[in-house]
Amino acid sequence: MSKDKPDTDNGGSGKPFDVNNPFDLAKIRELLALMEAHGLTEVDLTCADQRWKLRRGPEQVTQFVPSGGFAMPPMMPAMPPAAHPAAAPAPAAAPAAAPAPAADKDTVAIKSPTVGTFYSAPSPDDPPFVAVGSKVGADTVVCIIEAMKVFNQIPAEINGTITEILVKNGDAVEFGQPLFRVRLG
Repeated sequence: MSKDKPDTDNGGSGKPFDVNNPFDLAKIRELLALMEAHGLTEVDLTCADQRWKLRRGPEQVTQFVPSGGFAMPPMMPAMPPAAHPAAAPAPAAAPAAAPAPAADKDTVAIKSPTVGTFYSAPSPDDPPFVAVGSKVGADTVVCIIEAMKVFNQIPAEINGTITEILVKNGDAVEFGQPLFRVRLG
């Protein structure tokens, strides 16, 4: 092949590959047929200044697993949305705009480890996991956060007493958002 002539390798079809018209639908179909015939799921082609990357087959789904020092809890069955407000924990007295800093060094926040929907109980008919005044241990489940149809049980990870519940049942929560205030001890 000479240097002044473009690469016209036709892959066996009899038609040259036209670098001036790289998106030839017939060529794309032919490439996909060759991929299927040879069991390929991905092809990466470069011709002149064009690059094609063809993939076929199901899209891969990657599940995000936060690194946090706790194991992912087992998946729970989906809870239907409540038609009427369930018995919710005591409403927060202050608006959620800016949580007040802890009054003393013995009070800490339990924060959301992920983005999702906050649920205070395992189902709409069950009592909340915790209420103001509840004693919690490191392994005590304090709520569920639903993220992408996965219901994650959130442990307290500390020992103490719930002094304030900062979100309402069904609220959307962000990563790192305080959910509860706990007095240590």
